[in-house]
Amino acid sequence: MADIIKKNDFIELDFSGRVKNGEIFDTNLKEEAKKIGLEIETRPLIICIGQNMILPAIDELLDGKEIGKYTLELSPEKAFGPRNKEYLKTMPVKIFHEKQILPKPGMVFQFDNLLGKISAVSGGRVIVDFNNPLAGKDVVYELNAKKKIQDIKEKAEVLINFYLRQKLNFEIQDKKLFIKTEKKFSQIIDFFKPKFKEILDLELEVKELETKELEVKEETKTPESEEKAEEKVKENTI
Repeated sequence: MADIIKKNDFIELDFSGRVKNGEIFDTNLKEEAKKIGLEIETRPLIICIGQNMILPAIDELLDGKEIGKYTLELSPEKAFGPRNKEYLKTMPVKIFHEKQILPKPGMVFQFDNLLGKISAVSGGRVIVDFNNPLAGKDVVYELNAKKKIQDIKEKAEVLINFYLRQKLNFEIQDKKLFIKTEKKFSQIIDFFKPKFKEILDLELEVKELETKELEVKEETKTPESEEKAEEKVKENTI
């Protein structure tokens, strides 16, 4: 009997995305990543089908398919959208000069949490393109749905990393998933309770960290590591 993928299944996925008749722009295959100078984690990519963990068109393709390999061609409308002239903004060059930056075409910066690429510099004006770099392009994905993930702990870890954006200790007992964290995060975690119930059929609960555990957690945060994190956020930011 064929192993059919359906909504809320967890699958291990290999993928490569490229511009049609062009180069790869994203992949989780180590050898392909090297070709485009991309450093990636070696751990497998696991996604939950139908939960927006990947491009919606890929979700739609895999839902109802068998485990295996597929090729998916997408128009701009189904991929990263058409190019929009409204996303071309003209900015005064003094904004850059105030940050001691000499703007040049091709430079990429973050403006109010939006990535923009300088497309032209003319006199006192700088034209910044806020379109996605892949906007207006047909793309092709090579997909390999390798297997379904059955281990409940592995599934829980995937959801915790995706929804809470951090690695947290947890345990599963009697249809309940206990996440160990500080009390101040309880309200955030409560927000995702319906999702964990829908997908894993587990009741999500917070198990507050004890004093000793909190002390150990704080010790792992060094001033040096926090300073580096702040520098990374500020880098190329206007």
